[in-house]
Amino acid sequence: MSIEIKYFASLRDQLGRAGDRLESVDGLTVAGVWATLWPDAPLPPNTLAAVNLDYAGLEHSVADGDEVAFFPPVTGG
Repeated sequence: MSIEIKYFASLRDQLGRAGDRLESVDGLTVAGVWATLWPDAPLPPNTLAAVNLDYAGLEHSVADGDEVAFFPPVTGG
């Protein structure tokens, strides 16, 4: 069982990579994915998440084969 994790924009720059793969995701939420990968780094404020290209809350459950993306809020003018 595995999921693909992607980081975008300033998160990618801060973390120094564009993504990760996480094995054994039984019972994890989006927040749990972050906490598993980055136990010493809290999720930055206002970070958005998507599961399989749809916006998702931090308590959204993830399943085998899912793609989870983390990205900062989008601003524009």
